[in-house]
Amino acid sequence: MEKIEKYKSIARRIVQDLGKRLGDHQDFEVQVITDEEHGQYMVFNNGWRDGQHRIYGCIAHIEVKPDGKVWLHHDGTELIIGQMLLDAGVPKKELVIGFHAPVMREDTEFAVA
Repeated sequence: MEKIEKYKSIARRIVQDLGKRLGDHQDFEVQVITDEEHGQYMVFNNGWRDGQHRIYGCIAHIEVKPDGKVWLHHDGTELIIGQMLLDAGVPKKELVIGFHAPVMREDTEFAVA
């Protein structure tokens, strides 16, 4: 349980930092969404560009599963969130690169699932 809380804290800190780093834009906002109970941590764009083009979508999504695995479901940044998780203390054997197909994950040093 202590490990899961540590990983949740890391994920929360990363998405909060991403939200601050990416900041609000004039036409749309960057939203940080955290669900502590379910271990979900996300950053979204939400708004309109030029009053005509809808800007909405996930920038980053990290999930801490009840089994202690940390899933990086989406990284739409150039900041390499996987490396940020490793640098913060998540071991490769507990980090699942969820946007890679399971067959691809088998050939990496990261967790398969």
